Parts: sequence; structure tokens; C-alpha cells
Amino acid sequence: MVLGIGVVGTLDEAVLHQLLQWHSFYVHTTTYWRIVSDGIFHLITSGLLLTGALLLWARREQLRTRDEGRVLAAGILLGMGGFNLYDGIIQHKILQLHPVRENVTNILLYDVVFNGLAIVLLLAGWWLWRRV
Repeated sequence: MVLGIGVVGTLDEAVLHQLLQWHSFYVHTTTYWRIVSDGIFHLITSGLLLTGALLLWARREQLRTRDEGRVLAAGILLGMGGFNLYDGIIQHKILQLHPVRENVTNILLYDVVFNGLAIVLLLAGWWLWRRV
């Protein structure tokens, strides 16, 4: 799951923050501090990717089973979906650190799609986990 959080956080940073430039990690500040907050977020997600990879490597003997690919995929999907649902509910709505997309008249569509994809990832991970 740690690897999944790192993967989705890194994808979020690369796609939503940098390529599409829809938002920064913390939007209620100057451009300088928005970039700094994105940099901190990127360092954290990179650390989670590294930690997840090291955890897999350390447990490689335990993971050598018939269903190792399914277990790995389930964990990654659960981590991705769980983080994005947390991000969409806690960071976007409750703490209002950043919206999915800034400067749009109707944010609801973006929220529904973002949280809907998170739920799909969670359900896919749960489904795979139940089949192990």
C-alpha cells in the first residue's frame, strides 16, 4: 500500500500539478510558496516510492507465492485509491488546501470524477485482495 500511495502521489504531482497546472499542494499563498509546497509534496511521495520499493525488497522471500502479483496489485490499488479518497475528502473539501482544479465555475464535476476514480481504485484493490 505504501508503494501505491507513492505512485499515485507522484502521478498527481506530475500530472495535476506540473503538466496540467490545475493546482498546487497549498493554493492560499504566493507563487513562490505554492512551488515550495509542491516540492515538499514531491519529496514526500518520492520517499514513499522508495520506502515501498525497499519494503517489497525486504519481504521478497515472503511474497514468493502463487498469488504474489495479485497481492502486489491489490496493495498498490488500495494505496492509490485510499490516498486519493483521503486527498479528495480531507485535503480538498475539509481542509481546503487545494481544489482538484482552480478557477472553474463548477468544481462539482471535478470532485465527482476525482473521488469516483479513487473509489474505483479502492474497489478494484479490494476485489483483487478478496481473490487471494
